[in-house]
Amino acid sequence: MASVRLGVAERREELLRATVEQIEVRGVAAFRIADVAAVLGVSNALVLYHFSTKEKLIAAAFAHAAEADLVQLRKLLSRRTSAVRRLRAAVRWYAPTGRAKVWRLWIEAWAAAVRDPVLRNVAGDLDQQWKAELAEVIEEGAAAGEFHCDDPMSVAWRLTALLDGLTVQMTSYAAPLSHATMLAWTDEALARELGIDHAVLTG
Repeated sequence: MASVRLGVAERREELLRATVEQIEVRGVAAFRIADVAAVLGVSNALVLYHFSTKEKLIAAAFAHAAEADLVQLRKLLSRRTSAVRRLRAAVRWYAPTGRAKVWRLWIEAWAAAVRDPVLRNVAGDLDQQWKAELAEVIEEGAAAGEFHCDDPMSVAWRLTALLDGLTVQMTSYAAPLSHATMLAWTDEALARELGIDHAVLTG
């Protein structure tokens, strides 16, 4: 059977998806260009034609996966409901028991970024976008009188730091905590940060 000739955008998309899958299976440290080439039945040279180095391919694949979750976050935060409801939906989705897709990739990226400046810049930029999205809605809620908050960005930092830490515990260490406990903790943290009663948050 003749192979299908893909356009540049389609080929890059295919390479990025395959790279994400291989990183999830092998991790960043063991990942090789040859793994992606073998899965797709293409040459190493073709992969390198689109992404000149392994480091750039890994960074692009991480950004590709993380940006998909960022799109979903923005959808949750743009719903036509109160800021409190939007924030709770976003935090519960972002939590390690939620449906965010790239937790294993984030953990791989945190480790690899220590030595890889390309990945460090990509991961750092995406992380700041997450915080900025949350801070914007926190600011909206405070302006609407739903709660009081003098420093929305600090709240966003503390919330994401908690969620990141819980993710490491649940993903890397398989912490023996139930999903119900994790979600209860995220609700408690959000209510505390917003200065509202737990019943207001969950009602």
